[in-house]
Amino acid sequence: MSYPGYGGAPGGFAGGYGGAPGAPGFGGFPGQPQDPMMGYFSAVAGQDGQISADELQVCLTQANFSGAYKPFNLETCRLMISMLDRDGSHTMGFNEFKELWNVLYAWKQHFASIDRDQSGSVDPQEMQQAVSSMGYRLSPQAMNGMIKRYSTQGKISFDDYVACSVKLRTLTDLFRKRDQTQQGVATFSYDDFILCTMTT
Repeated sequence: MSYPGYGGAPGGFAGGYGGAPGAPGFGGFPGQPQDPMMGYFSAVAGQDGQISADELQVCLTQANFSGAYKPFNLETCRLMISMLDRDGSHTMGFNEFKELWNVLYAWKQHFASIDRDQSGSVDPQEMQQAVSSMGYRLSPQAMNGMIKRYSTQGKISFDDYVACSVKLRTLTDLFRKRDQTQQGVATFSYDDFILCTMTT
């Protein structure tokens, strides 16, 4: 059996990046009230008006996205910023932060729907179902390799689930841009391959 494609619409499951609920239109027209998230963003971002990976980690830890008030994974924060970093600053402005916040809530709901025992982690079979429900078609070998990479003692926590989802989405988008015939085959130069895989 072959696995020629990467499946799914570019946005992954509903609520993925690019299709976040409420993502378009962040307000700001004269006479309209300021977006209620602006105050929260300003408190996190500080004087420079940008959120770094360290600041995002503190913010998500305080918001208890990981559960049990454990620190949110810093590498996952870097991945999320990289995915939304349209200006190459390695930080997030307000619109990017709001988009991320919406998507994180969508991912949290998706994660809760596959975490049937509400343990705060999912097993490999549940993760496989989650990836399939996002529209990705992976070979068993690719799926197993990905699950091993993002699991700890056979379980995948929410922040590792997010890291896996971000990486899968980002690499799929990068691959799709280079797959000119949309047949699941692309050509990369070595430097381009390193740039795609090491900076996402």
